[in-house]
Amino acid sequence: MIKICILDGYTTNPGDVSWREFEKMGEVTVFDRTPKDLILERAKDAQIVITNKTPLTRETIFALPNLQYIGTLATGYNVIDTAAARQRGIPVCNVPAYCTQAVAQHTFALLLDIANHVHEHSESVRKGQWANSVDFCYWKTPIFELEGKSIGILGFGNIGKAVAEIALAMGMKVLVSSRTEKKMPVGCRWVEQAELFAQSDVVTIHCPLTAQTTELIQHETLKQMKNTAILINTSRGGVINETDLADALNSGEIAAAGLDVLSNEPPKSDNPLLTAKNCIITPHIAWASHDTRERLVEISAQNVQQFLNRRPQNVVN
Repeated sequence: MIKICILDGYTTNPGDVSWREFEKMGEVTVFDRTPKDLILERAKDAQIVITNKTPLTRETIFALPNLQYIGTLATGYNVIDTAAARQRGIPVCNVPAYCTQAVAQHTFALLLDIANHVHEHSESVRKGQWANSVDFCYWKTPIFELEGKSIGILGFGNIGKAVAEIALAMGMKVLVSSRTEKKMPVGCRWVEQAELFAQSDVVTIHCPLTAQTTELIQHETLKQMKNTAILINTSRGGVINETDLADALNSGEIAAAGLDVLSNEPPKSDNPLLTAKNCIITPHIAWASHDTRERLVEISAQNVQQFLNRRPQNVVN
């Protein structure tokens, strides 16, 4: 019987999603988390190894004699030495585009919280401030409309396009910048990066982390932005120089930021963004709706089934 080892299943499935599609194909062992020193012991008998963030190095891949397939519970696969797997004839398969709508939704959850301060006002009501108000309403902070504002989208893959559709539905003007100029949907305009930074009321990041995008957002790019601008990041934390962003927020160089990702996750306690002004941070949850995680597990299992059928799909190496 095929043995399937899932090295770090907890963040994908803390117990509210079924592994049954994997269990149909073989004997499944699921570990919540696997420290580096236990990877070989836990995966030694498995033909199929599934990981999310547990690293599979060259040394590990060559030390697992039964290994035939590596799957991810994610789109990213940087924790896997794909070249070493290819050298051994082992396909590495990821799960692309499973969370497009969820990430687009979270992008606007961050933006709308900055625009309307919903949680802050709800908390003030619970503390009795409305009950004790002399007026029928009040607001703790300025509230603004998104209609008519310009949103600049950095990166125009599936998620960037989904964000553009929502922005257009909300009456926003959409500017786009990507690695190469593309034909834009109706209502969107492609611009160079410098124009996007200068003209946008909101800049939202949807590009992969590469050598070209690492710390793309830093002192010089932040200086190009309006002092009323809002920065949203649901892509990768490394796209931002976090010290420079904290400085820009604290000095009022830009107005606010909404972040779902940081350069180190979990963050170090001295990360300057944790104490920066007007900075909302969520713990990398844009992808994590129940619907999305069910879809992720289902596609990851389909990848395994297609491999067993000798028709591997979503191979990245």
